[in-house]
Amino acid sequence: MTAVAGAGMATTMISTVLNAVPMPILWLEEVDRVVMANEAAEALFGDKLEGRLITGVLRHPDFHETLAACLAKGSKSVVRLALTTKAGAAQFDVHVSPTGHADGSVIAFEDQTALEQATAIRRDFVANVSHELRTPLTALVGFIETLRGAARDDAPARDRFLAIMEREAGRMIRLVSDLLSLSRVEAEEHRRPSDVVEMAGLLRSVMQTQRDQAEAAGVRLNLVAEGEPLKVRGDPDQLLQVFLNLTENGIKYGGSGGSLTYRVTRLAREPKLRGPAIVIEVADQGEGIDPIHLPRLTERFYRIDSHRSREKGGTGLGLAIVKHIVNRHRGRLRIESEPGKGSKFIVILPEA
Repeated sequence: MTAVAGAGMATTMISTVLNAVPMPILWLEEVDRVVMANEAAEALFGDKLEGRLITGVLRHPDFHETLAACLAKGSKSVVRLALTTKAGAAQFDVHVSPTGHADGSVIAFEDQTALEQATAIRRDFVANVSHELRTPLTALVGFIETLRGAARDDAPARDRFLAIMEREAGRMIRLVSDLLSLSRVEAEEHRRPSDVVEMAGLLRSVMQTQRDQAEAAGVRLNLVAEGEPLKVRGDPDQLLQVFLNLTENGIKYGGSGGSLTYRVTRLAREPKLRGPAIVIEVADQGEGIDPIHLPRLTERFYRIDSHRSREKGGTGLGLAIVKHIVNRHRGRLRIESEPGKGSKFIVILPEA
């Protein structure tokens, strides 16, 4: 075998190995010339990278400083870079490893975007929970101090403060309960339920549970359902929670003197579910929601009016729980609303 043939075989083998690696990799020689790039690198930076100068591929000053320092010292290094990719902004740990031959180096790009996003979500979640708990706890501490001091012998003030303390403690209990529910739902989200649930019967149970609350708020509950049983494959407890949450929202924000209507229908084919589906609408006659808020309603702790929501006992987690339960059931959640025309929450689930 000639030396040329041997070199060609070695190059082919290296190329095969690099293409088997899902991480984008560039092989440089002569300090800054790309001599080899795997398929993941071409997907990141574009085709025909071989032969190009690295300055024409990646124009980030921090990278070039790291590359120069690594070649000068002959040691490995890593630098965090924010790059714009076809999928949008991304964070990469860029590993630079000198080869010790022909001023060469191997550059590997480790995508840290998902980790960064998870860290940001966790940080925001902790901050939100801390804020939600701090307010009622601060109020409780203040009232306790007052009851020990100035209001010790003031019976009317004591009763008023105790009522407020009870309300704030109840708010914390609801928040912790919703957090636990959200945690359980997320843990089970990838396990599809196997029970069969008849939706009209489940909604009648919801109406029975919420009837007193609805009457106190001046809201009528109505059910419109087709004659035949409409069934889905689902977890009855979780589906009950979905429509309890939607009902509580409708009663709180649907407007006194109005009505909350459940409508259950069968759809012969739902394109995104690729088959027949059961559609459950929960429609109120409230003041409606500005369309700018609709895409964010299912985010944790997102509120249109924070003060009003807290006054009504909301935790900001109800619709997030609904979204995750619907996802577990391989269904869809759609929200339709216009200011002054009420709101409609539509749950679409595959038919059993």
